[in-house]
Order: sequence, then C-alpha cells, then structure tokens
Amino acid sequence: MEKRKDYLRLERSAERRKAAVKTVTYVFLTIWAILVLFPFYWMLLTSVKSYSAYSSEYIPAFFTLNPTIENYIHAFTAVPLGGYFINTMIFTLVTTALMLVVTVLAAFAFSRLNFKGKDLAFTAFLALMMIPSELVVITNFVTITNWDLRNTFAGLILPSVTSVFYIYLLKENFAQIPDELYYAAKVDGTSDLKYLLKVMVPICRPTIVTITILKVIECWNSYVWPRLITDDEAYFLVSNGIQSIRENGFGRENIPAMMAAVVVISIPLILLFLIFRNKIMAGVARGGTKG
Repeated sequence: MEKRKDYLRLERSAERRKAAVKTVTYVFLTIWAILVLFPFYWMLLTSVKSYSAYSSEYIPAFFTLNPTIENYIHAFTAVPLGGYFINTMIFTLVTTALMLVVTVLAAFAFSRLNFKGKDLAFTAFLALMMIPSELVVITNFVTITNWDLRNTFAGLILPSVTSVFYIYLLKENFAQIPDELYYAAKVDGTSDLKYLLKVMVPICRPTIVTITILKVIECWNSYVWPRLITDDEAYFLVSNGIQSIRENGFGRENIPAMMAAVVVISIPLILLFLIFRNKIMAGVARGGTKG
C-alpha cells in the first residue's frame, strides 16, 4: 500500500512538472508570437487610419474606431502599383519556371548520370556558394549591361534562373531513390528523361514544391538586382516600386497610404506561406535526410 501511495505521489509530481513546463512553454511562445506579429498588426492598423487621424496622434493609438479603405484606393491611384504587380508576376512566374527546369535537370545529372569528373564538378559547383553575392551581382551587372539587356525582362530574369542551394537540395533528395529502380527502368528501355519525369519527379514532389514556393518568395522580395538593372518605371517590381514611392515624397507624406501599399504587396506571400507551410517544412526535412 505504501509503495502504491509513493508511486501515485511521484506520478502526480511528474504530471505537475510536465504541466508547469508546458505552461512556461506556451507563455514563452505566446510572447514570442506577439513580438513577431506586432509589426504586421501595426502595419495593418496604420493602413486603415485616415491621414488626418494618423497625423493628429501625438501618442500612437493601438486601435482605431473609424477604419477606412481610402488609403488603399490612394495607393493604387497615386502610383502605378497595379503595373508593379503585373511586372512582379511576370518576373516571378517566368523565373521560377526556368529555375525548375534547370534545377531538376542539373540535380538529375549529378545524382544519376555517370560521367567523367562528376564529383569534381559537383564540388566546384558547391564551392560557388562560398563566393560573396556582391561579387556575383557586379559580374552579372557588367554582363547584362554589355549585352544591352538593362530595362528588359530578360535582364531581370536571366541571372536568377539558377541556384546552387536548390540544386544541392534536390540532388540529395534524388540520391535517396534506390538505384535498382533506375536499372530496372533502363532494362525496360526507359529513357533517362522519361525516368526522370515518371519516377523521380513524382517521388520527390514535396521537395520540388518546397523549392518552387521558396523561389516564388525570393523573386517576390527581390530588391537589389531589380534596383540595379532597371531605372525605367515600366519595369519596376513591387519591391523597388515601393522604394520609389517612398523616395518621391508620396510615401514620406502619407504614411497610411504607404502602409496600405505594403499590406497589399505582403498579402500574397503571407497567404502562400500559410497555405503551403506544411509542405515547405516537409520538403526541407525530406531533402536533408539521407537513407
């Protein structure tokens, strides 16, 4: 009986410790979530305040009783925000499609094909990740300028169609597929391209989806390269378009309208991440696990 009482006492103590740890964890996560989400809340709140209400606030208010969509209308009418969106969509879709073709073919070559110097070539390829991005930007800028591709979609897209990291991630994922499948397919007379499209791509779809989503986010947020290679507003993306809005005085004078433009630009990426967050995590975990 005494042993049973001691066992129950220890069990209750363990449950209390577990509950305490869980409580502390949730409190910490709640505080962290507030800190992370507060800038987004402040951005959204500012975007629905009228210009007069925002200007008259000596102490920032954390809520508003009179929200308005006037700032969103002003953001689209005062500047060509719609044009920036269209340019960004073209840039994002074309760049992502080309990147997928290059990445899938390169990953397949490094993971399945046997050719002389493959390991050395892949090592040298990985070494490219050690080169500072600033040096690559300078080289790309000189090349695109010499080709007379400034202020063109080709100039925007071409330097972004390859990624060493994405090729490496997909190559490691392809390498997990048993070699026996490849040899069996070759015995049946299947071509390498057909094996890639019918076997490898469906098996590694989670990683490919992850790469696609990450590339879309990367293109949508691209700033430095579009800023360097375009000075014609007809080719501005949303990132350097917003910077132009800030610099031309509109964004400095009308902060609520500026915040409305930022909200509109941020919504597609936020929705994309919320919808595909599980696939992103699963794809990265799958790509980084061998065996």
